[in-house]
Amino acid sequence: MDVEIIKGRNAVLEVLRSSRRHVIELVVRKSPNDPKLRAAVEIARRRGIKVVFQRTEELDRLAEGRKHQGIVAITSPVRYSTLDQIIDKAFLSKRVPLIVVLDHIQDPHNLGAIIRTAEAVGVHGVVIPKRRAAGLTPTVVKISSGAADHIPVARVSNIAMTLERLKEEGIWIVGLMPEAERNIYQIDMRMPLALVIGSEGKGLSRLVSERCDMLVSIPMFGDISSLNASVAAAVALYEAVRQRISSSQGHLSYTP
Repeated sequence: MDVEIIKGRNAVLEVLRSSRRHVIELVVRKSPNDPKLRAAVEIARRRGIKVVFQRTEELDRLAEGRKHQGIVAITSPVRYSTLDQIIDKAFLSKRVPLIVVLDHIQDPHNLGAIIRTAEAVGVHGVVIPKRRAAGLTPTVVKISSGAADHIPVARVSNIAMTLERLKEEGIWIVGLMPEAERNIYQIDMRMPLALVIGSEGKGLSRLVSERCDMLVSIPMFGDISSLNASVAAAVALYEAVRQRISSSQGHLSYTP
């Protein structure tokens, strides 16, 4: 049976709280005095998960290093969602659909950070390509602080075709591009929206950018010309949230 090793207090706690994967065994440092470790043990026992206490050396071996913070979970691989499931969740929720589409993000740290922000702002799902891109590895789960076990993530064969499908569902496609004339503060982000983030270095591919309804930039006032992909995603997502909160409080009128 394929298994994954999840390490770190926050990542393991979120895996234990999630229903998206099966936790086979929890391995904890002997005599744990950290409140988060004790909380993890309590949750595991409540769920009937086997708990094993080991020396630090054994945890080092399981985690292939020392960054386990005294706890490791042996789990089944994470289950991906489908695009249909994300669309259904978006339209059945009480909030205006908000989806993140990633155009070949390859750095696991960027993917993990984007997923963490996406879950924090209430994004309905994240879409990634099957090839030439980072997937939901244990590293990504750890960087996301366990958010990857709470937000639906779908893998698709073709990002450009996926954008066409989202358009058919009435979702507007907004792509982040540093050289775009309009910026995120000049557009209405309160409609059903899919935010498209390009890959590190290359940005949006031609086919993907051509399928966007709008291309927008993030204003830059320093000497550098662009932001890290995960930082850019966070800035844009929180602008969308700001607009939606302001609108719900009556501070903005909707302009289709």
